[in-house]
Amino acid sequence: MGAGGIVVSIRNKEDLPMEKKFVPVIEGHLRSHMVLLPEIIEEVSGIRIFGKLIKSLVFTTDIAIIRNCNANAVMAVYPFTPQPIITHALITSSDLPVFCGVGGGTTTGKRVTSLAEDAEFQGAHGVVVNAPTPNETLEYLRKKVEVPIVITVVSEKTDIGKRLESGASILNVSGADKTPQIVAKIRSEFPEVPIIATGGNTEDSIKRTIDAGANAITYTPPTNGEIFKDMMNKYRQEKYII
Repeated sequence: MGAGGIVVSIRNKEDLPMEKKFVPVIEGHLRSHMVLLPEIIEEVSGIRIFGKLIKSLVFTTDIAIIRNCNANAVMAVYPFTPQPIITHALITSSDLPVFCGVGGGTTTGKRVTSLAEDAEFQGAHGVVVNAPTPNETLEYLRKKVEVPIVITVVSEKTDIGKRLESGASILNVSGADKTPQIVAKIRSEFPEVPIIATGGNTEDSIKRTIDAGANAITYTPPTNGEIFKDMMNKYRQEKYII
């Protein structure tokens, strides 16, 4: 126990695999209740963007989750028309790099570019456009922003070469149970393209995505409601009732 209630966890060297470096773990009592991403995600290579190595991205727009998780970055994409005020709130509140959704599906044309420019000016680490985004929009967007353009890929039929040629910097593969298959196909054709991919909620599904060639993994955390349910069930035990 250190000063201020900080706990330093020191594991025996005998407990550590020889190929891994020893990592000291420092935790505090008040911050011990966090959303922890599966450790297997650490097996990816990561993508170094503006000097920061990113292996894991938490898929959420919940500021409370963002401030209480151990992800390397935030994938802030949501199923509504992107609004600058939401982007501003996320970037201002987050202590992690934020990749902001700027449309490309329902939201098209110059509006996408305006949203992307605004996100960059606010400090976004990258902008994310949806799968239906036309290549013409990517070309125009590339001329307007310097931050990485992340294009979502949902099918093996996507012309990846044309997406990259049009200005995409990173691929965000989100193909549900077909994600590993899509990632493997892309990796065989484009050995060095940066790939972020959804890994699912189990170590086995994440491992399949990593083995297929993903450089970084997006993880969908439990909702506030789900976390509260576990906490309230604990509080309902008699020893917590005053």
